[in-house]
Amino acid sequence: MGILYNRGVYPEESFAKVKKYGLPMLLTQDDSVKSFISGLTSQLAEWLEAGKLQRVVLVIMSQASSEVLERWNFNIVTDGEVIEKGVSREKSDKEIMREIQAIMRQIASSITYLPCLDEPCIFDVLAYTDKDVAVPFTWIESDAKLIQNPQMVKLHSFDTKIHKVDTLVSYKNDEWDEA
Repeated sequence: MGILYNRGVYPEESFAKVKKYGLPMLLTQDDSVKSFISGLTSQLAEWLEAGKLQRVVLVIMSQASSEVLERWNFNIVTDGEVIEKGVSREKSDKEIMREIQAIMRQIASSITYLPCLDEPCIFDVLAYTDKDVAVPFTWIESDAKLIQNPQMVKLHSFDTKIHKVDTLVSYKNDEWDEA
């Protein structure tokens, strides 16, 4: 939600401040977005627990043209031994929380160097899974929603000892930067 707020996809007044992961965060109060996010996170959690989720991409697009302006990539590597054999890997909740806090802070600070989104935008979420995964009937197949010649910034990663998540934001080059 922080990305949708920080990038201005929804108006400021549609968010409420809460504390999560030991950080102040803004959560949407828009019922349709809450419903979408709730269904999405429920499905992603199921695939994540089964070790079937490889990547989640938050795509921000122009509302007028559907041109992709930003892609927030969260690549997920699952320790197969943990899923298949139930092998235990220990990492304290406090350590995991610290890593998540670092990513949340970096996402918030990345707004300073990303180009302004000076037009109304919409978002979509892409989920990359193993091929044998059953997809909910309400979901539709999508293209990758790539950006031609993007600028890319790698953000912090975090590791729960079961899943390692690498984060990368790619964004459209402003034309005046290409000179």
